[in-house]
This record gives sequence, structure tokens and C-alpha cells, in this order.
Amino acid sequence: MSETSCSMLRDLLAGGKDDAPAISAPNRKPLTYAGLRGLMSASLHRLNELGIGRNDRVGIVLPNGPEMATAFIAIASAATAAPLNPAYRAEEFEFYLSDLNAKALVVEEGSQSPALEVASKLGVRIITLVPTPDKGAGAFELTGAQGGSCQRGPAEPTDIALILHTSGTTSRPKIVPLSQQNVSVSAGNIAASLELSEEDRGLNVMPLFHIHGLMAGVLAPLSRGGNVFCTPGFNALKFFGWMDECHPTWYTAVPTMHQMILTRAPQSRAIIDRHPLRFIRSSSSSLPPQVIVELEKTFGAPVIEAYGMTEASHQMASNPLRGVRKPGSVGLPAGPQIAIMDGEGRILGQDEIGEIVIRGDNVTSGYEANPKANADAFVHGWFRTGDQGIIDTDGYLTLNGRLKEIINRGGEKISPREVDEVLMDHPAVRQVVVFAVKHDKLGEDVAAAIVLRDGAGASEAEIRDYASQRIAPFKVPRKILFVEQIPLGATGKLQRIGLAAKLGLE
Repeated sequence: MSETSCSMLRDLLAGGKDDAPAISAPNRKPLTYAGLRGLMSASLHRLNELGIGRNDRVGIVLPNGPEMATAFIAIASAATAAPLNPAYRAEEFEFYLSDLNAKALVVEEGSQSPALEVASKLGVRIITLVPTPDKGAGAFELTGAQGGSCQRGPAEPTDIALILHTSGTTSRPKIVPLSQQNVSVSAGNIAASLELSEEDRGLNVMPLFHIHGLMAGVLAPLSRGGNVFCTPGFNALKFFGWMDECHPTWYTAVPTMHQMILTRAPQSRAIIDRHPLRFIRSSSSSLPPQVIVELEKTFGAPVIEAYGMTEASHQMASNPLRGVRKPGSVGLPAGPQIAIMDGEGRILGQDEIGEIVIRGDNVTSGYEANPKANADAFVHGWFRTGDQGIIDTDGYLTLNGRLKEIINRGGEKISPREVDEVLMDHPAVRQVVVFAVKHDKLGEDVAAAIVLRDGAGASEAEIRDYASQRIAPFKVPRKILFVEQIPLGATGKLQRIGLAAKLGLE
């Protein structure tokens, strides 16, 4: 089966051997592929009985774990899945459920989520998921009030399988609809770039209300008949215990998670040696080259850095599993076509800096009900990612950062990522994020939040002196904060935009 041969989830997941484990979880017996396919079929019929059918939006508010994974698969195969962060407050649930025009909300039996009261207020029908663990990890039944008309039967390629919102760090969150074809093609692209097979066991620590976990953590390995071990969510203290139970061949995570795993690795040497990994994958934000070196040394496995975004159903580029992996680069196109465009809409040549643009079968057809955003995002058939980058003569893509994150210091443009990488080389620095702060004369200036290594010490003056010997003076951070922890977004990513306010600098 080629990576682009599937255009529907039910076909994408049809290849796993009936008795092979599809979904596993800590201290649970696995759900087989036969069990998963049976669950998808039963859920389709049950949803139709409850008045939920093709293209009906179903909000999902479930804790991370096997039921979240299987509920997403089952709902996305029959209707439109809209996973929401269970940690949202009532006001957030009201915004998202209203904005989605959700027809139903799925919650776990016994849920105390504020989403329940919001759904009742909005007239959104509530469907209760009842786990049936005796049938395997992630097995469930759905209960709710009968009736209501819907478009029955399994979803078709152009139906919307998944709806997610953009992060909305600088504007109102936008609705990203992803079709059956979008997500199926993307899962195949990821599986192909990682050479996944039925022999692979993935340890999933990513949240399943986010595109990274849904696509790379769940759908990609299942598309090749592999096993997905679903944890309750990332926990550095439990990671190696799960590794001992799962016997994984790989895992995928965001950079902050990799860094926290490394802090626990010295005490877990025996577990690492017992369960050698085939590779480690990183995506969703840039992984410092220093961390790549430390991960590869610790685990004795290649680190595959990939580049993705929600609008592309996750993956756009990836370093190759075989061949040259360039630290600092996010690799070669691994799904859609990728080009570099200037501000006038012209495609640039190799080694020219500009905005990264993409097009392909995994790319959304457009934001929902947002003509202005679509007019801005699509140029000559290309989707503008909002990222600045460059493609070298070997075809490798390197990111300079989000265009909105580039610091404009009195007309001098500074890539925060470049400064990150310089500061990460300092022996006392464990984690750093460089960001813009307001300046009354320059407009913006450079600031850095730094987490020091255990037992290490450094002063602002020492860090600035170190940086000034390696980068131009205008790039050296004027403001340096030493913090115990850098604030993270809901998916574990560092967020530069808005960080100055969070740290009390504005």
C-alpha cells in the first residue's frame, strides 16, 4: 500500500492483522485490529441511531488515553471529530462548542467536566462513552438519547473527518477543517518517512486534542499495522516505567518533552539498554541541535526532526531516516510540495530567504467561514505557512522562525531561534527561549528566559558576554530572566508570542 493510496480512515486502518494488537495502555490488555475495526463499525451504527452522521460535528472531551484514541478514530470515520482540551474552563468550552456548531458532545461516564453544563446550555446533545476494558484497551460503548435525522453510512473522501482550531496566539482562533483524504494521506506520508511497519510499537505521550498526537502518534502507526501504546499524557517521572512495559521501538514528542526525558535518563540507563529504540521523532517546534546530540548519545538512536502544522494535517517536511540528517534543518519535503515565496508572491530559488509555502493532498482546502483569512493564506494555489525559511542546494529546509516572532529591533531583524541555539551552547543553560519585549525607542528589543542546569550558576552579565562573542551586538539579549520553568502552551510547546506579558515584562 503506497503512502497516498488511502483517502478514507476506514481504508487506512484496514491493513492490520486481525489478531495483532492495535491499541495498548498501561496495565490493560490490548485491543486487536479486529476489535478496533469492530468498534468502528459498531460506533458508526450507534452514532447513526443517536442522530449523528456524516459531517455532523462531535466535540470530544476525554482524558488522554486509549479511549480518547479510539473515540477519535471511530467518530472521525462516521462523522466529524472535534477533540477539545479537557483542561478548558466553561468560557472556553462555550466559545469552541459554539464556534464549531457542535451537534453532540462525547464525555466519559462519570465526567465532571464543565463542558457538560455548557452543552446543556447550548442545546448540544450529550453522548456518554462507557469504557469496556474487558474487550481491550480503548473499547467502549456509547449511550444517549435516541433519534434525530442525519446522513447515515460511513464517511466519504471529501467529508470532514477532523476539525481543530489554530492556537490563536495573535488573533481569534481559526477553524481548520481536515477531510478524510487530508488526514489519510498525511498519515501515510508520516508512516512512509519513518518506515513504520507492523513490527513497530509507538509510545504515545502526546495530547490527543492536538494534530501531532492524533496523526503521528496514532493514525500513522495504525496505517501500517503497528501498535500504539496510549499513556494518560506526558509525565517525565513515569516515562521510563511506561517504556519498560511498552517495549517501544520509537516515540514522538515536542522539544520540551525530550528535554525533560533527558533529565530522568541517567537513573534509567538499564531500561534504555533493555529496550533499544529504532528512532526518536521530534516535531511541533524547533529542537535545539544540542538536544539532538544529547538524545542520540543517550538512546543510541537517530533523532528525526520533522516540521508540521495543523493546516497540513501535521507533517510537511522530515529529516530522512536513512541518509543525511542535517542538525538545524527540518529535512526534505515529506508530503506536500514546499517552496519559498517572497512578499510579492514570487517563488524564490535555492538559498533565498522567504516565507515557506506548501500545496498537496494533505493541506486543508481553507479555513471555515473566514474569507479574509483564506485570501491572506492562499496565493496562486500555495498555502502560506507564516514561517520564514530557506531551502539549500540539497533540498533541505531550514526554519528561521515564525514571521510574527521575528524581532524587529530598530529595523534590524533577528531570528529568535538563532539566539536560542547560541545560548544553548553555554554549559550552564538547560533550556532557553528568546522573545521580543517592547522598547520605547527601538520598538522591540531582545529578551531571553533561561532555565539553568541543576547545580549550575550564571549571571546576566556572563550570559551576555558569552553571547556577544558569538553573535552581532544587536542580537544579544538586553533582558535575561532566570526562571525555574518556562511557561508552556497546552501541547507542551514553548510560545514566544505573549511570553513577555506572562513573565511580567509588559
